[in-house]
Amino acid sequence: MLGVCYYPEHWNEDWWAEDARQMREMGISYVRIAEFAWSRMEPEPGCYDWGWLDRAIATLAAEGLKVVLGTPTAAAPKWLIDAHPDVLPVFADGRARGFGSRRHYTAASKTFRAETDRIVTAMARRYGAHEAVVGWQIDNEFGGDDTVMLYGPEDAAGFREWLSKRYQSVEALNRAWGNVFWSMEFRSFDEVIPPAGQVSDANPAALLDFWRYSSDSLAEYCALQAKILRKHSPDRFITHNFMGFFHQFDHAKLSESLDFCSWDSYPLGKIEHFPLSDEERARWYNTSHPDFSAFHHELYRKLRNDRFWIMEQQPGPVNWAHWNPAPKPGMVRLWGWEALAHGAEVVSYFRWRQVPFAQEQMHAGLTRPDRQLSPGGHEVTRLGREIADVGPLPPIEQADVAIVLDYEAAWITTIEPQGADFNYKLLLHRWYEALRRHG
Repeated sequence: MLGVCYYPEHWNEDWWAEDARQMREMGISYVRIAEFAWSRMEPEPGCYDWGWLDRAIATLAAEGLKVVLGTPTAAAPKWLIDAHPDVLPVFADGRARGFGSRRHYTAASKTFRAETDRIVTAMARRYGAHEAVVGWQIDNEFGGDDTVMLYGPEDAAGFREWLSKRYQSVEALNRAWGNVFWSMEFRSFDEVIPPAGQVSDANPAALLDFWRYSSDSLAEYCALQAKILRKHSPDRFITHNFMGFFHQFDHAKLSESLDFCSWDSYPLGKIEHFPLSDEERARWYNTSHPDFSAFHHELYRKLRNDRFWIMEQQPGPVNWAHWNPAPKPGMVRLWGWEALAHGAEVVSYFRWRQVPFAQEQMHAGLTRPDRQLSPGGHEVTRLGREIADVGPLPPIEQADVAIVLDYEAAWITTIEPQGADFNYKLLLHRWYEALRRHG
């Protein structure tokens, strides 16, 4: 099955019906919407405007399209930040990051959790039983833009509370961390601070526990949203769109509150951030490494209930990598078939139409700003016809071998690497590459 990410709030409303018709004719069945639209849902504090979203859902439903609603918490509106600047993320340098992009919150903030409860509850009450709404995506790409480990006052308070529950006494904490070294002992949990800004190296045990705490805080925040959705929107699935080669939080623990995992597949964009050799980069620059997507299909399928979606699939050039080549002709279609062959229930493309403004205006879509099909759009149209002709795919076969990905091992080897060139992600990739090469 095919899907697409759509932003009706970006376009003239009189385009919506034609967009929906084109989607259906292309073979698209699912449409994700609303994950960045908080400012349109609630333009003033407590004043909701659901009319445009009601009409967008109705327009999509009229063409038989199924809607996945995204909770909009990854992009809080300006009025919320002005009223509650304490929700902003504070990085290791001690500076709060401001408004003007996305992910400008800390999951540890009690204020932001209360605001999250309010907007997610309002959405779920209104659309939770809507016949066209089949599922929910919580937030968007948790941890993106280096927002897992944060260092503000509420992060520090949450860390101290987490430590007190884990160790029960400050004496046990001092023993576990080896704080007798360099006179780092604490007299109470109130003295503990997040490990950042030290003159020399921070205690690796403190760094590891802060990583654990930060991961748990994010999982707790996800579970908060899932609980609301299950209460007000029963019988609809709940998922989250994870990222490729991203190990900064424990995905297995966070996914316990989900029905299945989704991930955002950008084979060319992400490979630019991966430590391949220059020869490999030159070889795979417009196709990606053949094991990059496959590795993640396997990972996210096994994380939760042997199910997964591609919530965002690369449709053409992206805008955020070091270099942004167009995929080799045929690759968009091939990536779709590859995901389906690995068991993806849905391959959803980001995005329907390339936007002619703001931060992602150079990111391709299935259609261009002039509403004509892009090269990737033509390939997805062909893919849709082929899927209809092929029919149901055979079940996934059980492999004879497995690779164990341990998120804490990733953190530990980041904190204390075996050498300057050691890379846990690359090691896993090489193992997977070798196993695939041997069938």
